[in-house]
Amino acid sequence: MAIALDWLASGKGVALATVVRTWGSSPRPAGSNLVIASDGSFEGSVSGGCVEGAVVRAAQEVIETGEECTVEFGVTDDEAWEVGLACGGQILVLIEPIR
Repeated sequence: MAIALDWLASGKGVALATVVRTWGSSPRPAGSNLVIASDGSFEGSVSGGCVEGAVVRAAQEVIETGEECTVEFGVTDDEAWEVGLACGGQILVLIEPIR
């Protein structure tokens, strides 16, 4: 996404979150992306808004440490229920720092 290049050029840290696997009914398909800046700005979607806040928080840590991570959300995840991922599915999201 072009916004990632703009953020990098302005000196912000950037991470890319990608849905790498889904199970059951999920809000977005595998391959969906969310680009996150170190200031919490983001563009795109990995869950149609359900878990973006949690992904942004994880991405800010990835930007800070430089280490990629994966996060999983599903109907058994308390945070997913709190933010609305009650569709009965699960998603696995890879978050990578962009340099």
